[in-house]
Amino acid sequence: MPAFSAQEVAFRLATLPGWRIEGGELTRTFEFKDFIAALAFVNQVGEQAEQASHHPDIDIRYNRVRLSLMTHDAGGLTAKDFDLAAVAGRLA
Repeated sequence: MPAFSAQEVAFRLATLPGWRIEGGELTRTFEFKDFIAALAFVNQVGEQAEQASHHPDIDIRYNRVRLSLMTHDAGGLTAKDFDLAAVAGRLA
């Protein structure tokens, strides 16, 4: 799967509220009421990521969860990244 062009990334990014590009990765920080809610979200994202065989970098800081997505074997952002980002957005 080839990486998207800068124009395609910009187009797709516009459909994902709260997400941004940082260092070539698609990132977003989600905030929850407490640590347990943050963990529940991470577990749900983990299940979806496993099904898609596409795994984000995850950073948990008490009630905040930062997800970072990039398709490393394509050397950039692909549909896999934007699809999983959309799923994470719905789960939040």
